[in-house]
Amino acid sequence: MASPLDALGVDNPVLAAPMAGGPSTPALVVAAARANGLGFLAGGYKTADALAEQITEVRGHGITFGVNLFAPNPLPVDPEAFRRYAAAIAPEAWAYEIDVRATEIVEDDDHWQDKIDVLLSEPVPVVSFTFAVPDAAVIASLRAAGTLVLQTVTSPAEARLAADAGVDVLVVQASAAGGHSGTLTPEHVPASVPLTDLLAQIRAAVSLPLIAAGGLATPAEVAEALRTGAEAVMVGTVLLRADEAGTSLPYRAALADPARRRTVVTRAFTGRPARALANRFTDDYSDLAPFGYPALHHLTRPMRQAAAAAGDPERINLWAGTGYHHATAEPAARILRRLAAHA
Repeated sequence: MASPLDALGVDNPVLAAPMAGGPSTPALVVAAARANGLGFLAGGYKTADALAEQITEVRGHGITFGVNLFAPNPLPVDPEAFRRYAAAIAPEAWAYEIDVRATEIVEDDDHWQDKIDVLLSEPVPVVSFTFAVPDAAVIASLRAAGTLVLQTVTSPAEARLAADAGVDVLVVQASAAGGHSGTLTPEHVPASVPLTDLLAQIRAAVSLPLIAAGGLATPAEVAEALRTGAEAVMVGTVLLRADEAGTSLPYRAALADPARRRTVVTRAFTGRPARALANRFTDDYSDLAPFGYPALHHLTRPMRQAAAAAGDPERINLWAGTGYHHATAEPAARILRRLAAHA
């Protein structure tokens, strides 16, 4: 099968994954392109105007790049459960003089239509979606504009849904991935399936090109994913300490801290399953947190922002995949080229 990246002039099969909330920067996207690869701007949690500004900045470098969006897939929170959780975490937020007990429930769609309008008015080379499969009409409109459309999936059933909707490529995300799971059913934590097994299952279910993601942090792991049938791989956690990443200082320090020895899948920060380095907040509140995205994201966000500014790693989401100990502080292009050494 011909790689969809060939037409884009992408020679390095190791792509820089989108990481919303700060780590993915225009500089990181440019660095990925300079390594003959492909990087993605993370549209999640941005306004349409802010995303448009970043697109304009990256486009000015004359490179091929992608944009990722969170497709709406709300998981409405139970109001009583929300209030109980707000009360439970109130002491953590009050450490920064934030009173979360009065927080209103916010169930928004992350400026979805405005961002789609941006991508249709000024098309970009690649768009990827996670959390949900957009309407087929949206996918068709983007493809008609000349955009390659990617969809994150975590199971063969999701792969079939995405294929039926008309996407071009599937990003196969294993449970070892850092950050939010792309599962379409976030009320259920995805099964722990090795990436190579998941690739084989999805290859048997659909005929679309596959990009492998989740826990890839060494040249050997990249090579194995490519041998298993992926046309390319996508890495995120291993880039979190890269020079061009927008990762906060306490987050960077935590990734390099030898005392942190495990990751956990938690909904404590956002109400949606996500893999993170264990810290005091995940230890104390993972079992108490209800499902509810984006309501819990908005509830905890002021506390997380204040904690990051204060250098406090125990009250922030330290999203990380299982290969986090391979994250290094060096230029992103060097990391991406090293990972492709055995490709």
